[in-house]
Amino acid sequence: MVEQKFSPEMLDDIIESAELPNHGAYTSVGTYPHAELGRLVIELSKRSQAKVPDLLRAYGEYLFRRFFDGYPVFFEKVTDSFGFLSTIDQIVHVEVRKLYPEAELPSFETTAVSPDRMSMIYRSPRCLGDFAEGLMLGCFTHFGEPIKIERKDEAGGKVVKFELTRTH
Repeated sequence: MVEQKFSPEMLDDIIESAELPNHGAYTSVGTYPHAELGRLVIELSKRSQAKVPDLLRAYGEYLFRRFFDGYPVFFEKVTDSFGFLSTIDQIVHVEVRKLYPEAELPSFETTAVSPDRMSMIYRSPRCLGDFAEGLMLGCFTHFGEPIKIERKDEAGGKVVKFELTRTH
């Protein structure tokens, strides 16, 4: 994402400045400490003047598009955002754990309030509610649905309650 939205040079700069133990060598089959993501985002924020929450949301939106491209099977039986979001813990995360048994995944509890409203509770000690929100925004864009997000952070960001409403 940094290469596409900023430049390859920016990516090299933030990796170097973050002083990562692996010097920024990542693979798609590995798992890495979430603190490394934090260090990279902070360095990008310093250089781009963008706020960390905005960068995390942008990364979430970007990653949703990549997720769809890489794992279209998760989308075969869903036709809308609420349908997809309700599958995260029961289907998507189950499959992720098969590939990455050591992965520490957040939990998502969804409740259908009405056909046009859904409540979603994010829980994670990593406090990445902005990233989760970005994933949701990417989902809404993918399905072409105008959905308003109301958000309430609790427990220092370890719990985020999202109220999602279709705005037809």
